[in-house]
Formats: sequence, C-alpha cells, structure tokens
Amino acid sequence: MSNRAVLEVIALDAEDAIAAQAGGADRLEVVTDIAADGLTPSREAYARIQAAVDIPSRVMLRLADGFAAGGPEDMEALVRATRELREEGADEFVLGFLDTQGHVDLVAVERLVAELDGCRWTFHRAIDRAVDRDAARKQLADLPGLDTFLTAGSAAGVDEGMELLLAEAARSGEPGYEARLLVGGGLRLEHVPRLRAAGVNGFHIGGAARPAGWSAPVSPTAVRTWRAAVDDLI
Repeated sequence: MSNRAVLEVIALDAEDAIAAQAGGADRLEVVTDIAADGLTPSREAYARIQAAVDIPSRVMLRLADGFAAGGPEDMEALVRATRELREEGADEFVLGFLDTQGHVDLVAVERLVAELDGCRWTFHRAIDRAVDRDAARKQLADLPGLDTFLTAGSAAGVDEGMELLLAEAARSGEPGYEARLLVGGGLRLEHVPRLRAAGVNGFHIGGAARPAGWSAPVSPTAVRTWRAAVDDLI
C-alpha cells in the first residue's frame, strides 16, 4: 500500500464533487442528509456526481441515523438501494452496523458485503461506538473488499481519540490491522502532522471542507489547504 496520503471529502452533490476534485481530493464519500450524519444517496444523485468528476467515490449504505441495520424490511430496503447503486456503476462503498450491545452486526454486514461482490469498502465510524474495537476489527478482517476503517479513535472525535489512533497506527499490518486507517470526525489541520508522523495515510473531511458551513458547498481552497497538509507541504 502506498504511503501517499489519501484525502477523502464528503460530497452531497455534483457541485461539491467538482470543488473537491479541483482542490486535490483523491476520493469522495457520497452521502445525503448530513443532519443524520450521512445517509445513502439516490441513484440519480450518485449518477450526477459520477458524471461530474473522474476521481473515485465511496457511497454510503445507511438508511437511518444511528448504527443499527434495523429490521428485516429495513435490511431489504438497504439491499435494494445497494443493487440500484451497483447498477448505476458504483463500485466502492461505506457501511457499518452494530447490534444493541455494541458488537458488530455481522449478519447485516455480511448480507451487504455479499451484494458488493468483491467491491472495496470502508467500515465507518460505527467502529468508534463498538464495545471492543480490537475484537470488531478481527471479526471484520477477513470479509472480502474491506480495505479501510474510518475512525476518530473515539465517539467524541479525534481530540479524544488521538492516543488510540496512534496506537492503532503502530499496529499496522497485524491481524485485524491490515486495512487503511482513514481518520475523520472532528479532525483539524493541527492533528495532521502528528498522525502523518505515526504513519497514518488516510484523512477524511466534511465540515472542514466547508468554511461557510454545511449550507454552503465544498471550498476548493479549503481542500487545497488540506491537500498540502496531508502531503507534508505545510
């Protein structure tokens, strides 16, 4: 795996996607309804974004706020959405579900992974709510396509999770720790040098790419600043 840092930017629409690419983003995380922390976009929204840029995008598979997959009807709706996105050309995804005790909901995760049929995917910040992160990582490690964990190290964000992130970075390559660490969730520019020095090579930003707030589009200038930071240029 290359040590060049990956910069992933949340895109809500084609305008965001174009701005993120212009600023130097490597990849998009495509979501809708950021008030619910990012839900699955429509296939039409995904298609518009995909047509607007030529950088990869990972599409969120999550139909309701929280980290539960829901009941059988919810799961069927999620499977249908996944199939529609696959038909539209989506080939990278973001997902993650926990049960009521805070353990990985392997039944739900494996059901969707089967639909992905080898596509690459990120297990998102559900890992920050897991009762046992190490066990969760090892449970997920052998699932096909998993190559990234999106995490702040803590449900409270990177400020609280920094020491854990550094410890996990030091375990890179161990069983359960082969996947890329993609740090996001309260991430600020001043966190980047310490994370880079520890070998972290994945960074995920949402609000940080929008200095004017979520009601405004992604700022290419803000993304350029992040690009320089994760490339160790500032």
